[in-house]
This record gives sequence, C-alpha cells and structure tokens, in this order.
Amino acid sequence: MVAESEQPASLLGLVGGASVISSLCCLPPVIMVLFGLSSISAAAAFGDSLYFGPARWIFYGASFLFLGLGLAFYFRRQGICSLDDARRQQTRILNTGLLVLAASVAGYLFLTYVILEIVGIRLGLPWEAWWD
Repeated sequence: MVAESEQPASLLGLVGGASVISSLCCLPPVIMVLFGLSSISAAAAFGDSLYFGPARWIFYGASFLFLGLGLAFYFRRQGICSLDDARRQQTRILNTGLLVLAASVAGYLFLTYVILEIVGIRLGLPWEAWWD
C-alpha cells in the first residue's frame, strides 16, 4: 500500500502528465522558437499542421490512455486488484476518476489557451489571443 501522503502527489503527476500530453499539438512551436531551433514562420506552419491535423486527436487519445492506465496503476497500489474490490470501492473509483479527468481537462485548457498562447504571442508567433 502507498502511504497517505504520497496519494495526492501521484494523482497530481497523473493530471500534469495528461495535460502536457494533450498540449503537445501547441507546445513544439513555442519550444522551437524559444530555443532558436526554427524561424517564427516555420514554427507557426508546423503548429498549424499539428493543431488542425489528425495529430491533435492522436494526442488527445494518448492523454486519455495515459489517464486510464495511470488510474489503473494507482488503484492497484491502493489494494483494489479484483472486480469485487472495485465493486466495493465503486464510489471512490468513480469520484477519483472524474476528479482526475476534470483536473486534466482544466490543466490542458490553462496550459494551452493561457500559458502557451501568451508565451507564443510574446515570442512573435502569429496567433490571435482568444480574449481579444
């Protein structure tokens, strides 16, 4: 069993990892310009092809897969290993899963549409702010 103090940290890592995975359609152009690996126009074109192409949906699917597997490993470490254990702890599993999913979606929205957008605009990427 995992100690009580380690539970929020492992769930926080799960939420953060899922948020970053789902933001991978917008993160590479910012990283490329930030470290001088690409011109602004090339990074913007690459970001557009990632965001408007099938890659965005692949990253979303990978994020949900990461969340599902992470929650499965999390509950296994908690001692919920059989279907009978899962039925007894059904409310806890459902509440934890929904909380992690909601936090991951909120983290994705904040990371993509606030942090990365602000940094991308400041770096000169031709993005329009959603709040303008």
